[in-house]
Amino acid sequence: MSIDSSLKIKSALTRHRNVLSRAERIDKLVEEERWSEGDLVTGLPKVSNRKARTAKKAPKEEVAADEEKATTDE
Repeated sequence: MSIDSSLKIKSALTRHRNVLSRAERIDKLVEEERWSEGDLVTGLPKVSNRKARTAKKAPKEEVAADEEKATTDE
């Protein structure tokens, strides 16, 4: 039985996944130059899939104050 499209969460496909499909693992190995055309697709080596963290944004008040200082210094 399938899920109705109105019940699906749009962000479910964009979230970070630890488990990669075989094709995704091969793509990562090609990027790292650890796999070449003609190698077996079974028994692939492990591939780390780390989530890149972004820097936290400064509160809006501080950003506004910094911009204000920059315009007054000119």
